[in-house]
Formats: sequence, C-alpha cells, structure tokens
Amino acid sequence: MIFYDESNFEERHVDTVEECFMGNGHGIKWIDVNEHSMDFVNELGRRLGVHPLLIEDIQNTEQRARIEEFDGYVFIIIKMLELTKEFEVSEEQVSLVIMEDTVVSFQEKPGDVFDIVRERLRNSKGVIRKMGTDYLAYNLLDAVVDNYFLILEKLGDKIEDLEDELVTNPTMETLQQIYGVKRQMIVLRRSVWPLREVVSFMEHCDTPLIKPSTGIYLRDLYDHTIQIMDAIETNRDLLSGMLDIYLTSISNRMNEIMKVLTVVGTIFIPLTFIAGLYGMNFRYMPELDQWWGYPLTLLIMLATAAYMIHYFRKKRWL
Repeated sequence: MIFYDESNFEERHVDTVEECFMGNGHGIKWIDVNEHSMDFVNELGRRLGVHPLLIEDIQNTEQRARIEEFDGYVFIIIKMLELTKEFEVSEEQVSLVIMEDTVVSFQEKPGDVFDIVRERLRNSKGVIRKMGTDYLAYNLLDAVVDNYFLILEKLGDKIEDLEDELVTNPTMETLQQIYGVKRQMIVLRRSVWPLREVVSFMEHCDTPLIKPSTGIYLRDLYDHTIQIMDAIETNRDLLSGMLDIYLTSISNRMNEIMKVLTVVGTIFIPLTFIAGLYGMNFRYMPELDQWWGYPLTLLIMLATAAYMIHYFRKKRWL
C-alpha cells in the first residue's frame, strides 16, 4: 500500500484487509494486491463497496479488457503482457478500481511494469503527487502501454532476424518461427484493441472521478494505442509477406533441383541410346569385331555429353 499527497509519502506491506484502511485519512491511497486469495478479494471488495459481480470478474482472469462506471467508482480490466525468452507473449489480467481517494489494483502474481510509477511517487517526479486518483490510474495504464512498445520492439528485432534467415537459408524451423511470431501479434492485437476502447471511454466519460485536466494525458495515451495497433498491423502484413517469400524460396529451390535432374536425365538419354544400341547382341554388327569399336563408342558418348553440357551452358540452362 502506498499513501501520498503533495508533501507526504508512505509505503508499506500489508497482509490483511484491516491494514489497508489504517493510517492517514487524507491524500491518495494506492492498494496494489497480488497473489490474492478469494477471501481477501471478497472482504476487500465488500469494504470498498464493489459490486459482487465485479469481484467475480477480478477472480476470473479470462475477462476481456473493458471499463465500467458505477456510483462512486470506476472499474477497469486490462491485460498486462510479458515476453518470454522463447518469444511468447504471456497475459496477466490487471483489474483497477478507481475511487475518489483510492486506487486498488489486482494482479495475478508478483512482478509488474509499475515500478516506474512507484519511482515517480517515491521521488515526487512530475506532477503525480499533486494530481488525483484519475492521474494515478492514467500512469498505470501508460506503464502497461509503454511495455507493449517494448514487446513490439523485441518482436520487431526477431522479425528482422527471420528476414535475414529467410534470404540466406530458409528451413522448416524458420517457417515455424514465423508462424510463432504471427501468433504473438494476434495476442498483442487482442489485448490492445479493447484497451483503446477503455482509454477512449475514460477520455469522454462524464464521471467526476475523471477530471478534465487528465483529458490531455488520456488523449496522448489513446494516440499511443493507435500507434501500437498500426505497428501490429504492419508487422502482421510483413509476416504474411515473409510466409509468401518462404513458399516462393522453397518452390524456387525445388525448381533448381528439378532443373539439374532434368539436365542430367537429358544428357544420359543419348548415352543410354548408344549403350542400348550396342547391347542388342545381334551376331552381325559392323563394329563388334573391330578392336577400336569399344573405345570409339566411349569416345562418342563422352563427346556427346560434352557437347550437350556446352549447349546447355550457352543457353544459360546451367
């Protein structure tokens, strides 16, 4: 729990619901809940006056990002993302309850992208300690969106590596990695698209909890979500093009192999004819009794093969 105002700051770890409501009675309070039990969430929600259906949504972490306005508070669900070493995007639901003097955030597990917000509060950077709960909520949303940019940047670097590999030596593993990155883009899009609606609602809602002074920040955040959506669509188109390039490269490689095999088969057609002609075992054949018959036949076969190779190279078929 973090309590602050323009001149005071207090941060402490709490284990019970009762401790969340102890301390100073003025200023802004941010309660950040992670690894929460059902009993803890139920009790905290009851003390805050949160609707029971919303408490169920907090505990059921498969919810779509959305925002709802109630009497005395605003309820928000967003998706916080993390990129693993295997370049897979993992989702974590974050639920926010914004009240007049309190913001409560519910996370599924420890570890988040809110350290930058905590640092601003500890060091009184910017105007965060002079503003209300709506500005704190904006900072939390902005931290999540900034993390989307970092994930996009890392996936963009991965796409560049795949492009180089696609040009030099495309393999089946390359194809699987392209499909994998494309799936992660779908996960990103599924998280950002409803978040854009959340930010737009916050910007235009009439609740007194979202002050007009925060509107300019929310518009900037909305622009960031649009930029992320554009980047996602661009990367998706790029990945689709890479799939086409891969299939074309494989087809060209197969064509090259078939061309070589065809040339080899074409060269051996007249040689096979000559060998078959002198292998018919008729009793009376002109060159059978001549000592130079066998070496002459080999010489003709070699000359025929050499001429055909020279002709194919002249035609640029080899």
